[in-house]
Amino acid sequence: MTDIDAEGVSSNRDLWNAWTPHHVASEFYDVEGFVADPASQPFDSIVREVVGDVSGRRLLHLQCHFGLDTLRLALAGARVTGVDFSHEAIAAARVLADRTGLPAVFVESDVRALPDEVPGAAFDVVYTSHGVLSWLPDLRPWAATVAHSLAPGGVFHVIDGHPTPWIFDDEALEPPLRVRYPYFGDGPLRFEEHGSYAAPDADVTTVSYSWAHTFEEIVGSLLAEGLVIESLREYPKTTWRMLPWMIRGDDGFWRLPPEFPEIPLMFSLSARKPG
Repeated sequence: MTDIDAEGVSSNRDLWNAWTPHHVASEFYDVEGFVADPASQPFDSIVREVVGDVSGRRLLHLQCHFGLDTLRLALAGARVTGVDFSHEAIAAARVLADRTGLPAVFVESDVRALPDEVPGAAFDVVYTSHGVLSWLPDLRPWAATVAHSLAPGGVFHVIDGHPTPWIFDDEALEPPLRVRYPYFGDGPLRFEEHGSYAAPDADVTTVSYSWAHTFEEIVGSLLAEGLVIESLREYPKTTWRMLPWMIRGDDGFWRLPPEFPEIPLMFSLSARKPG
């Protein structure tokens, strides 16, 4: 890892540590509503379709933040372990697990170092989703963690933003789409963040680093670890507002306005470890 990549990862860890208490208190995540009735906040339809039935399965949730989705997976009957590199997030996840009484193990670790920190772990399912890949400087060690963590015959699921919309100007307050960033990124992009996506008015200023990953890199890194791609889907909708002028539908997903041609905004991929 280069010096700038190491600096970026360290800065991003500081960012997530700073964001966590604001996210736990935010309306965006509605933690109190979840604690009162976890079943009232189900996964969206894409997660339900891609991940399927996890009852009784050993499941590893990578980049779990403060564990809300990890606990949803526990509610669905999985035996879950959540991993995140933010100590504040992991501490909050353990508190949330205690408050809900849902069984889950939480591990503080950089996802790329997990093979050394959870030796011999073999999971039926490894899962990660929604805004995770751009925080990683290199997907090769990430894919190695996925492959290492799966039991033979186990399956990996990822749902995330499609690489295509990352090239557009996400600060333009009105149409049209304007290409701003390279598809083939050659280093991290640095941003000064005021507030966060979940708590825009939070009195916190941080610096984030973001890495672009092509579809070739995403798929190729998993293939290089011997995983077999079983499903790959693209969607003209996403779970978060990537551009300020996107429109939210009754189904909760965000889309481009109807006068625009549809482009891929999100993807899902499932891959199995031969066994």
